[in-house]
Amino acid sequence: VVAGGPDGRLFRAVLEPVCPVPFVAWPHRGLPGWAGPLDLVVVVCRDGHGDDEISAVAEARRRGCALLVAAPEGSPLHDAASGRGTTFLPAGSADPTALAVPVLHALHIMGLGPEVEAEPVAAALDDVAERCGPSVPSDANPAKELALGIADDVPVVWGGSVLAARAARRVAEALRSASGRPVLSGEADQLVPILEGAPEPDLFADPFEDGGSAVSRPALVILDDGADNPAAVAGRARLDAAAESGSVRVQEVRATEGPDVGRFAALLATGRFAAAYLALGLGRPA
Repeated sequence: VVAGGPDGRLFRAVLEPVCPVPFVAWPHRGLPGWAGPLDLVVVVCRDGHGDDEISAVAEARRRGCALLVAAPEGSPLHDAASGRGTTFLPAGSADPTALAVPVLHALHIMGLGPEVEAEPVAAALDDVAERCGPSVPSDANPAKELALGIADDVPVVWGGSVLAARAARRVAEALRSASGRPVLSGEADQLVPILEGAPEPDLFADPFEDGGSAVSRPALVILDDGADNPAAVAGRARLDAAAESGSVRVQEVRATEGPDVGRFAALLATGRFAAAYLALGLGRPA
């Protein structure tokens, strides 16, 4: 299985532990040189107009690969993919998670991945929308609380499981776009030195009197999906110890109920709500 585009790593995170055949996430243009008639190529495109996606589909058809394509009906990608050996899923949403779930469900039907149903994921997103909506006050709103907690700092985002780490990267992208500031994500070993080397906090610093020249400090954002594997537990322990030694603020976002993909979606949605509130607070376009 070859999964192209930015969602390929998400599919790999879900399928790799159980997929009975080799699975490759291919974020580059085109296809691997070895892809051929024995391979399934997965292509997802929100608007159906992506040149790279259309090129990958055309190359897959030329080589005789089977295709699983999600795109809007009637789009150029739909036209390019149409033919024998193609399974087409009509895309009714531009949200990446909404596109990924039916693709994962199709891969399960093909016997290539775990069962992924839409309803539990939708329920998780509904729950986030209720808890993080604009009408919910800050003291009861996880997204507003997160935005307030990182407004003056450089967020460092970490997730312990494979899916939580994927959510951390996407949340970091959303926060970077919202704030126009550096936001980091990575493995625990990469982030620990940043926390340990944090500048000493100045309790008497006044950003108004100092003209905004105060030194930025990291703020650790933990995305917790309930993973209790040894690597995740050890990584969290190292980060907590480093944050304590560097007097770094720790913000936690939890989503520990429901299926794996539902927890991933909840963490990602909460982070995106926080990014929207951060953009509003900083006077930037959301």
